[in-house]
Amino acid sequence: MSQASGTRPYDALLAKGEERKRRILEVAQRLLGRNGWRNTTLAQIAAEAGVTPAGLLHHFESKAQLLHAVLELRDADDDEHADRTGDILEQLENVALRFERSPEQVRMFTVLQAENLEPDTPLHDRLLFRYHAAVETVAEGIRRGQREGRFRSDLDVAAKAVEVIAFINGMETSWLLDPSIPLVPVFREYTRSLERELSRGVVPCATGSQ
Repeated sequence: MSQASGTRPYDALLAKGEERKRRILEVAQRLLGRNGWRNTTLAQIAAEAGVTPAGLLHHFESKAQLLHAVLELRDADDDEHADRTGDILEQLENVALRFERSPEQVRMFTVLQAENLEPDTPLHDRLLFRYHAAVETVAEGIRRGQREGRFRSDLDVAAKAVEVIAFINGMETSWLLDPSIPLVPVFREYTRSLERELSRGVVPCATGSQ
């Protein structure tokens, strides 16, 4: 017998498996943001995702693997919306939009970061690496502005980049505590203040001759 054209049973099974995996990750993200990794069990995640514990372990072999997968999903979302070669000030102002676009991811990341401060915690190394990468991204954005003649050349770029990331991390916690904070105006004002500091004393290039 010849098989009619269309989706093959195995393709449908794969698609269903990916859908179930995505559901597990979404539930894990929500529960981790609410309870943290210490107080969230695989059994709880499986029950809320509508799968058996064995079904969950088919996709994720351990709790540690699931934790890393949830962070990978968050990192992929960041990478999709970030322009790491663009204007650093514009990118900073747009961080407020990420908060509003993915509040569950912001909550989950903030909770996991607070829970993994010690070197022997399961996500410490990964989060520390991500932190250093974020600081370097900001630092390179400032250096790019210096090369273009937009920013002062006498800045301590590394220290300023640490400050910017500290502002973002602090705003994540503050906003989770008080969602009424007007994110867009706050980020806009900080960005404008940062721009004034970065460009203080820089003489704009002439656009034409008289």
